[in-house]
Amino acid sequence: MKEKDIESLNEIVSSGVNNVYTGASILIGKNEKLLYKNTYGTKDEKEKLTEEDIFDLASVTKVVGTATAVMKLIDEKQIKLEDKIGKFIEVSSPKSEITIFELLTHTSGIQAYSNLWEKYQGEELLKQIINIQPQENAYKCYEYSCLNFITLMKIVEEVTQKHFKEYVEDIFKKIRMENTCFNPKNQDKAVSTSIREGKRLKGVVEDELAYYLGGVSGNAGLFSNTGDLRVFIISLLSGEIVSKDTLDLFTTTLVKRGENTTHIAWMAPPVAGCQYSLDSTGFGHNGFTGTSIWIRKDGLFSIFLTNSVYYDRFLKKPELNVIRNKINNIIFRKDH
Repeated sequence: MKEKDIESLNEIVSSGVNNVYTGASILIGKNEKLLYKNTYGTKDEKEKLTEEDIFDLASVTKVVGTATAVMKLIDEKQIKLEDKIGKFIEVSSPKSEITIFELLTHTSGIQAYSNLWEKYQGEELLKQIINIQPQENAYKCYEYSCLNFITLMKIVEEVTQKHFKEYVEDIFKKIRMENTCFNPKNQDKAVSTSIREGKRLKGVVEDELAYYLGGVSGNAGLFSNTGDLRVFIISLLSGEIVSKDTLDLFTTTLVKRGENTTHIAWMAPPVAGCQYSLDSTGFGHNGFTGTSIWIRKDGLFSIFLTNSVYYDRFLKKPELNVIRNKINNIIFRKDH
């Protein structure tokens, strides 16, 4: 990275401290080469942020956790993209006819989210979510849905006969991701997020469905830091976690529905926060809490973790996306 680029990055990220987020951590790499890393601000407006501290990844869980588990099972020929939900889970039609591919690409017609957490929790909440049927007339359209990935979690559990947390964390342990987990035991290491029931969340998942499912979910729930996510990306690109063929299938397939374009599980630019710097051959994902990872085909990648929900769960999104765009414009410039 050029000195001028590093100065610009530091200026951009610092501009959001104590305004958009209390703290941020950035890491830029190209395959195994570390190009730049830094931390800014605090975990909670008081305690200084370090690179060891962990962030609530929110929807970045969908690719780091759930999609990775699914890719692994596809590699092992335990499931296929065209398999229907009904093959693994007892659920009535038309939901039983939805395929794994449709769940992964948000083309199942299942609604985006649910407030069932207000009435149920644990196993009963999961059962209620699984039984939600696709919306009429929405079938095969694109609707980004957390419920798709909760359904995928259930399928992974049925196929592996293991708890999702155990199966996913085993993948991480094998590649030495020491700080990535659901329900972190050491909550002191966690960066604070929003307030629930009058209490500031720290090391407790921010997403309501994931929280009331017990902190473990296919849509959200993982905590991690930039160092671990760097290990994840390097291991993923090198074929250590899943075969390169399976990763290519997931990250080069383009599914277009109306205005929306997506890869399989992974987002395809342009999307919020990565609008100008990468074309649709790039892949990554954003998280509601202010997290994101973006990867270019040649192995250049950016990891940017914040706690933008600390100040407000919704109002800070536009400001955060301006910062994300500026960062990615520098990192993924044509001459880099």
